Amino acid sequence: MKVAVTAQGADLEAMASPVFGRCPVFVLVDTESMQVEAIANPSISAGGGAGIQAAQAIIDKGAQAVLSQNVGPNAFAVLDAAGVAVYRFDGGTVRQAVEAFIAGKLPQIGYANASPHSGMGRSF
Repeated sequence: MKVAVTAQGADLEAMASPVFGRCPVFVLVDTESMQVEAIANPSISAGGGAGIQAAQAIIDKGAQAVLSQNVGPNAFAVLDAAGVAVYRFDGGTVRQAVEAFIAGKLPQIGYANASPHSGMGRSF
């Protein structure tokens, strides 16, 4: 399975990012081989619609799940419509997020858990 982890850097040892739509990097990890593909978030500087654009970018890359601390309503709606599950990861490295996911320790969330525009410095 390919999962997308919101991250501060481009490898398994990078710290996870607490935001989805404006995270610096998405680290895509194959949970069977642990192969990594990092993509810079194309919407990090978007004036609006960052969550929607970010969600579409990882859907286009074939992600089947997202591991992130917070996902806003617009991004969640796009992910949900595409059948991409969202799991809450509260901090640590990309590797720790993937290992926790594989072990079944991350809760799946069925709703947006961040307010609109929260990645722009507003409170969650």
